[in-house]
Parts: sequence; structure tokens; C-alpha cells
Amino acid sequence: MSADRFARVRAAMAEQGTDVLLLSVGPDLPWLTGYEAMPLERLTMLVVPVDGDATLVVPRLEAPRVVEKPDLFSLRPWDETDDPIAIVAGLVGGAGSLAVGDKTWARFLVDLQGQLPSATWTKASDVTGPIRAVKDAAEIAALRAASHAADRVAAQLQAGAIALVGRTEAEVSTDIGNRLVAEGHHRVNFAIVAAGENAASPHHEPGHRVIRAGEVVLCDFGGTMAAPDGTGYCSDITRCVSIGQPPAEVADAYAVLLEAQQAAVAAATVGTPCEEVDAVARRIITEAGYGPRFMHRTGHGIGVEEHEDPYVVAGNATPLAPGHAFSVEPGIYTAGGWGMRLEDIVAAADAGPDPLNLADHALVVVDG
Repeated sequence: MSADRFARVRAAMAEQGTDVLLLSVGPDLPWLTGYEAMPLERLTMLVVPVDGDATLVVPRLEAPRVVEKPDLFSLRPWDETDDPIAIVAGLVGGAGSLAVGDKTWARFLVDLQGQLPSATWTKASDVTGPIRAVKDAAEIAALRAASHAADRVAAQLQAGAIALVGRTEAEVSTDIGNRLVAEGHHRVNFAIVAAGENAASPHHEPGHRVIRAGEVVLCDFGGTMAAPDGTGYCSDITRCVSIGQPPAEVADAYAVLLEAQQAAVAAATVGTPCEEVDAVARRIITEAGYGPRFMHRTGHGIGVEEHEDPYVVAGNATPLAPGHAFSVEPGIYTAGGWGMRLEDIVAAADAGPDPLNLADHALVVVDG
């Protein structure tokens, strides 16, 4: 798999006229090599020439963490008294067109630009983004496994196994995160728990707010789960529960939300532009009178990052292709009152949209 990825990356580099790809911290490095660099002040950088041997420049104290793949890249450990910027610049040589990882720290990029003054610079995502966006069968299987693990946590929430009433949002968030790890994730990326009026903020930070009976609680959570090859793939799911029967206003709005989400999933067929999937959800919510209360895009791609291409948003005419994996997550939010969102991860496939999340989509009533 890694050899195929290197080949596809080099083909894209050649097509775009990129001489060397430089990858430091960020998702491209583990996706390509299986090694995730620690975010340190010590430089780690993979140097990939379009037509030469790749080299992973790494601090010597980090080298034991690297699983060497001599057929793909050689290892160049550097010592504490070495200049890793000079080492990378030497490997780049006289190459003129460089693509650097999007999340490379400025401290490294600025120093590299100082040592390579004649080079031109572009984003590595111009090379890797379109390749990473189209998942192969093993990647879809990894995303499915992560999604099903998140489903199991959502099912525990819906079954009332996660206590809500009398606990703070932060306590429930920690509980959900621990359950994600227990279900096989090796890292929790986020666990939004938003009760009552706090759920009107789509990216609410769980805090000391105590959850009360009679409220709707929005839970949006996900993490990273290792695939058999060691590469981590993300989960992301949102489910809402009502502690006791919800008010008619909330129940009516949720019925619209469910219709919009399911219609958008059904619309996510191969060849359909991303923006049309967004439009399907938005039309239903708008026609029901909630248009201004749906203020974000309908979805985002997912893979080794929780947010990546393709984005399901107005203005993105990219047609869905087999292997695209993305969220479908419309929401309706009432400032000062309540908020609800419903989210699944979906893969585009020739046979039709393939939802990777299967947890109950209803606004489940729990005792608390």
C-alpha cells in the first residue's frame, strides 16, 4: 500500500511540475510512511524527490520509533549538534519547485526558505490532497471499523448507559472519550457535549454546566483508530438525546432535521457535485422555516484527518467519486434555546451511498 501511495504521489508531482515534496508534522507523513512524527522543536522531515530516493530526516532520539522501509525511504538521523535545516537543504539541492506540508511549523519553513532562496514553494496538499481524498478498499474498511466503534458508544448513550442528569458536560465528555478508547480508538480527537441552550453553539466547548432533566443534549464525538497497517483513521458521529419527552417545537424541528439528513445521504451518489448534497439538506430545512438556523456546511471529508477533502458545501462543484468519504451533518440551532445536529460518515460507492454509521437516528428519549 505504501509503495502504491509513493508511486501516486510521484505521478502527481510530475504532472504538477513539483521537484521535491517536503513533509513534516501533519497527516501526510503517517499516511505515506506509517510514521507519525511527534510535534517537537526538533525537525522531522521526509524529503521525496520526484525521481530519486526518499529520505526521512529525523532526530536520532526519535529514530527508534520509526519502522524502517528501505524500499520506500532511507533514514537520516541527526544529532543534537547537527543542523537539520542544512541537512534537508542539502537533500533538496538545486531543485526549484518545492511542495511543503501544510502543517509544517513556520520556524522550519522560514529557515528552509533562507537556505533555499531560489526555490518556489507550494502546498503539499496540492499534491497529496486529491489522492488522499479517494480512499481505497482498505481505507474504507478502516473508516468503517472506526465508525462502528463510535456507533457502539452512541448506542450506550441512547440506551441510558451514560449518566447525564446531575453531571457536568465536561464529565460526560470525558466519559464518552474513555468509552471511545475502550471500543478500540487509540486517540480521542473531540467529544462535544452540549446541553440545552449550549447546543445552539455548533462547536461548544464542554464545561461546568450541569445537565438537567427536560433538556436535549447534543453529543458530537470522534477519535482516531489504527488500521492493520498502523495508519490511524478517524471517526465522527453526532447524536442527540432528550432527557424526557421533548417539547413539540423540538420534536417538530428534529423531524425536519432527520428528513434533511437522510435525503442528503441518499443524494450522495457518484457523480453528484458536493454542493448539490449540501443543497438537498439546506432546501428541506429552509422550506420548513429553519433556514437561518442552519449556518454551517453539510459535511467534510474524513480519513487520516477528521476534516479533509472533499467538503460538502455550496461552491464546491467537485463530483463525488467512488472512495470519497465524508460527513453528512445538517443542524438546526436556536440561540438561547436549543440546538440539534445529526451526523453520519458516508462513503460514495458505485452501488450507491454507503453509510458507515448505523446508530439509531431518532431523537431517543432517555431517563437521564
